[in-house]
Amino acid sequence: MKYAIFDCYTDEPAGLGVPPYLGTYPRYIAGYLNEKVNYLTIDDLRLWKKYNSIIQETKISKKTDITTCNLTINFKNVGKILHETETLIVVLGVHVPGKYLSAIPGTLNEIIPMIKDFNCKKILTGPAVFGTQLFGGRFYEKADLGIFDKVSYDMFNFHYKDVKEYSIKGASIIKQIPDYRMIEIETGHGCDIGKCSFCTEPLKNKVEFREKEDVMKEIAEFYNLGARYFRLGKQTCFYTLPYAAELLKEISDECPDIKVLHIDNVNPVKVIMDKQNDFAITKAIVKYCTSGNIAAFGVESFDLEVVKANTLNTPPNIAYEAIKILNKFGSERGSDGMPKFLPGINIIFGLRNETKKTHEENMKWLSRVYDEGLMLRRINIRQVAIFEGTSLYNEGRDKFLRKNKKLYWKWRNEIRQKIDWPMLQRVVPSGTVLTNCYAEIYDGKTTFCRQFGTYPIIVGVKGRLELKKFYDIEVTGQMLRSVTGKVVVEREVEV
Repeated sequence: MKYAIFDCYTDEPAGLGVPPYLGTYPRYIAGYLNEKVNYLTIDDLRLWKKYNSIIQETKISKKTDITTCNLTINFKNVGKILHETETLIVVLGVHVPGKYLSAIPGTLNEIIPMIKDFNCKKILTGPAVFGTQLFGGRFYEKADLGIFDKVSYDMFNFHYKDVKEYSIKGASIIKQIPDYRMIEIETGHGCDIGKCSFCTEPLKNKVEFREKEDVMKEIAEFYNLGARYFRLGKQTCFYTLPYAAELLKEISDECPDIKVLHIDNVNPVKVIMDKQNDFAITKAIVKYCTSGNIAAFGVESFDLEVVKANTLNTPPNIAYEAIKILNKFGSERGSDGMPKFLPGINIIFGLRNETKKTHEENMKWLSRVYDEGLMLRRINIRQVAIFEGTSLYNEGRDKFLRKNKKLYWKWRNEIRQKIDWPMLQRVVPSGTVLTNCYAEIYDGKTTFCRQFGTYPIIVGVKGRLELKKFYDIEVTGQMLRSVTGKVVVEREVEV
């Protein structure tokens, strides 16, 4: 059987697979198939369809075409590969829509016309089985899935006793990717609280953790294959791991040349509970992870009425205390120019019982954080995307989303102007040198760069730097969510 895995990229509450991240789905599937598999991206297919697989030069007045940036080594042979493929496995699905610097995930309505005439068995898997949407403030994308011979999440939702083997065998697909990738490592799935009204994670998985030894073996396999950027990101809360601190120490000991080691999701309640162990997990993260690290707090709203109505995990006072704790231990600046470990805040518009008071509460608590000299690395703001099976879909749906939609831009802009901008000046003041910034795209005569990591800061540099190279950049100013800078060192490779 000749297989091809078609990666349209995934973005979920507990896991990111949009380049420069490499998600778990295609890797596990490749390991499960246990034979030579052609790995293709949506970018490969777009380039083949639009330009006959010929890479287009970005004119000096144009922006880089980010729909075709992330090609595999197979991009010149897409037609031949698909002609010979007997089973095509499509990995797709966005549940937490965001803005992506150098990639655009595929949508169902995009890929279905592209693949419908291929003479092979077609399987759809990934988060799209539960729905997908690239934009917040909308219901999930509707599409006729009749071209697929099978639509299944469970078909490739492997038990961890099997992932132990598949994750090692599937790591080899990195050989088909010519560019650097941040490897998303899964440590567990499911949510131990699992009640947030909008969240799809409880629909997909029960709470389960991988064995520490299995996680280490996978990281070691990627490390031996040359990978140097890792994020322990495929879990709903890193602090819930029974072996969190031990794992970080082992990674540091056994993989000493890792360039970036970061985490992602954290429940603020667990940060406070870590006090019972003398903040052992927090201290381990600061000690063994690389700087620029972020704990993504799913606060969603500082309005207690919204918290209660949507059974959110974190009341505002708990979020505030957790922010203080991470600032206490993680605010020191590290070797890459960034603070070592800071909180990030997620805020969602359109949840049940949202009123004008909601924005006032958000501003009150965010202003308190800023006025007290604390730091937030970033604030992610989005309108809720509504998926079938969630309690929000079953009760309320888009009632409040529609009611307050005209206010969202005003609310968002006030947070950006009054909190984000001055906060960024505090987190990354002018004169800071950010090391090993990777040049990713052009926008006219400006080059946009960023470090590898969890939600890294975008740096705009005047001029067209050579792409896919590393630079040390001195910060010269701050925008609402990005900074400007000038190159002080150009590197052949990251050091």
